[in-house]
Amino acid sequence: MIQIVKASGGEDQKLLALLRARSSQVDKKVTAQVYEIIEQVREKKDEALLVYTKRFDKVEPESLEVPREEILKARDQADPEFVKALERARDNIAAFHQRQCRQGYRMESEDGVILGQTVRGLERVGLYVPGGTAAYPSSVLMNCVPAKLAQVGEIIMITPPGKDGRANPDILTAACVAGVDRVFLVGGAHGIAALALGTQSVPRVDKIVGPGNVYVATAKKLLFGQVDIDMIAGPSEILIVADETAEPAYLAADLMSQAEHDPLASAILITTSEEIAAKTGEELAKQVEKLSRKDTIQESLEHFGAIFICDHMDQAVSLANEIAPEHLELMVKEPFSYLSRIRNAGSVFLGRYAPEPLGDYYAGPNHVLPTSGTARFFSPLCVDDFIKKQSYIYYTRQALEKAREDIVRIAEKEGLTAHAQAITVRFER
Repeated sequence: MIQIVKASGGEDQKLLALLRARSSQVDKKVTAQVYEIIEQVREKKDEALLVYTKRFDKVEPESLEVPREEILKARDQADPEFVKALERARDNIAAFHQRQCRQGYRMESEDGVILGQTVRGLERVGLYVPGGTAAYPSSVLMNCVPAKLAQVGEIIMITPPGKDGRANPDILTAACVAGVDRVFLVGGAHGIAALALGTQSVPRVDKIVGPGNVYVATAKKLLFGQVDIDMIAGPSEILIVADETAEPAYLAADLMSQAEHDPLASAILITTSEEIAAKTGEELAKQVEKLSRKDTIQESLEHFGAIFICDHMDQAVSLANEIAPEHLELMVKEPFSYLSRIRNAGSVFLGRYAPEPLGDYYAGPNHVLPTSGTARFFSPLCVDDFIKKQSYIYYTRQALEKAREDIVRIAEKEGLTAHAQAITVRFER
């Protein structure tokens, strides 16, 4: 079900090439279809949304917007223990992200110069939430809570209708707990276009966040520039670095926790122990039989999973940094001693009692993470993603006169005489 190979045998590089190819493939047909959808929404607005909702979701909602009463009703009718779990998770997420909130600053000098920066939340943010079998209430919390802390003016959520023409009640419950302002029944690329461009019903937003399928991701990519986006997310990934002290049953369970997302998901174990490698393979075969998404897990592990055996931990850490995974677990005796050496990972889980689902649902750090090796230069979703910074400058005449010659000299060196004139004209009268 999963291949076990020596990391120094070239198989690690073959898998890396496979993962990169998986992430970089762009279907031209999908791009063309999404471009057409965007143009239809741009031209026909709500009319286009209703046409595409009927075509793709096979329903005709009574209204594009979900009434506030329905959102509150979903929460009130939900399992009380589920609501409490969401509330505790929300509070953990808020506590972690609260420390990310930044303030503006102001600098004053003796000659009267005042410089500063203001920090403001975006005016309106759009949150995309998949429906159907990929409905994840946890994603509502992870995307909405940082936006609330950033003091975003309005949070708009879109989600596709179910077969009954209504929103998933668990998603509505999470929206209520998280503090979403308005919810619309529209999904897919047409939903992303509605958020980016605005329609009669759906207001135009400044930024779109949230996961989706290839059509959603393509729409976000094509509309970037007209609207800001969080990131282009690829399939889920987990990489575990384990030494001889690791528990194979835990390793297998954690690998499958990501493999169950998608046949394209990647689950990789890097270990210095041949015994751990073999026993983990046995645990995978045993545990998968009990799981609801057995077929998806097996396909993922067969095509994009591997157990690499390294000669030493230095080699294991180096390979992990090269892969730059979305989730990285350090299942080793002294995990904190390796933390500073992990340069490229979306989120790091330390020790045998910090499995990846802890981060997905509850601990507090965001689960919206860079995938497909982009942890080399991208970071997890945070409060900063929902703010904009603005600088300001005030100079007195005396301060500008002191700087005049330097500014003019630089402007003239660049051949921009009008820039220079804008300075000198103030001292000619």
